[in-house]
Amino acid sequence: MALSEHKTHVGRDTLIRVVTPKPLTESHAARYAWAAARFALGWIFLWAFLDKTFGLGHETPAAKAWIDGGSPTEGFLAHATAGPFAGFYHDIAGAAWADWLFMLGLAGIGAALVLGVGMRIAAAAGAALLVMMWSAVLPPENNPFMDDHLVYAILIIGLALVSAGDTLGLGRWWGGTRLVKRLPFLK
Repeated sequence: MALSEHKTHVGRDTLIRVVTPKPLTESHAARYAWAAARFALGWIFLWAFLDKTFGLGHETPAAKAWIDGGSPTEGFLAHATAGPFAGFYHDIAGAAWADWLFMLGLAGIGAALVLGVGMRIAAAAGAALLVMMWSAVLPPENNPFMDDHLVYAILIIGLALVSAGDTLGLGRWWGGTRLVKRLPFLK
């Protein structure tokens, strides 16, 4: 069990030592587990960005790479969406603004997670993007409600709440910058 220790004054000359258990999220093992989850989720976002940009052949063939004129949103949104929001997704499929927002989101969220900076914005944007991905195919294929997109959305919010960017990341440094002190939502 990790312990937190601090000294406090009781009265004028009496000093006592208070030892209490640290929250589990502050133990070294937990901090490293959160950092590993942060790297893993960050890589999922970055890989999707890289594969769609360069057509690395995993999900995106080279002929449909974004740098070669392919649309990262058209194929899926035009042909694979289902459920109550399918019409909305069909309407935005292949739109330049949708392609740019999607790709900037993948790159920005992935980079923020891997570096451990901007975790609050990454959590908000990432959760929104993941919920939209979930809503594009309703109901999910293997469950009446839950799928990996919702699990990832919960995870990314948890990463921000426990300051996961501070361990094996630049989060502690980023949080100490003048900019972030002035605009704390950037933490």
